Amino acid sequence: YVPHSMPHVPIFCSDKFKDKSGAGLYGDVIMELDWSVGEIGKALKAAGVEDRTLVILTSDNGPWISYGNHAGSTPFREAKGTGFDGGIRSACIMKWPGHIAAGTRSSRAFSTVDLLPTLAGLAGAALPENPIDGRNVWALVTGDPAARNPHEYYPFSTGSNFEGIISGDGRWKLHLPHAYRTLVTPGHDGAAGKYRQDKIGLALFDLSKDPYETRNLVDEQPEVTARLKALAEEHQVRFYSKVE
Repeated sequence: YVPHSMPHVPIFCSDKFKDKSGAGLYGDVIMELDWSVGEIGKALKAAGVEDRTLVILTSDNGPWISYGNHAGSTPFREAKGTGFDGGIRSACIMKWPGHIAAGTRSSRAFSTVDLLPTLAGLAGAALPENPIDGRNVWALVTGDPAARNPHEYYPFSTGSNFEGIISGDGRWKLHLPHAYRTLVTPGHDGAAGKYRQDKIGLALFDLSKDPYETRNLVDEQPEVTARLKALAEEHQVRFYSKVE
């Protein structure tokens, strides 16, 4: 397990990578991170375990855009600290020779909560008796076109604030009414910018056609809205109800 903190402010890169990327300090940081991942790959190969090692590279959230040129960016709406896809959508890259075909690409939805149950399934390990959220999604990882996501939905939240759900197939995303932060003034060279609070009402987006969450389909898709809203309300009662 290698939790790289390099792209997280305050950012830093070694001298050998300074001014080498042509994309500023943040680009240099990513260049060094890329090199580091490559070194791990070389070590696995040298140890003779490359073919029996599953390598997973992913991130826990979207970019912290208030730090401007000291952070990444995406084309998606908003960023870290929100439930919009700019905050929660991350790339996941996996390599396992002989098990995942090179060049396999998938836009199928799954979550980091699915990683440990998937690894347990590959290892033949039993899952704990207590309920867990994750499911084995190995068939999705390998690109099986007949595979179905075992989740009916994925919840999303910011901190302790439950904000909505995404359908298991990754197509539909329902926001419950909630407040969120949005950037007003971008930061620069490590100094943070400023946020303001904004609000979104009940909103439904078709991520397959509108991944940037711009067109609210609540009125156009009443049945989908009602189905997801019922699931969201059930989830909210189950996990977010106040205990008197």
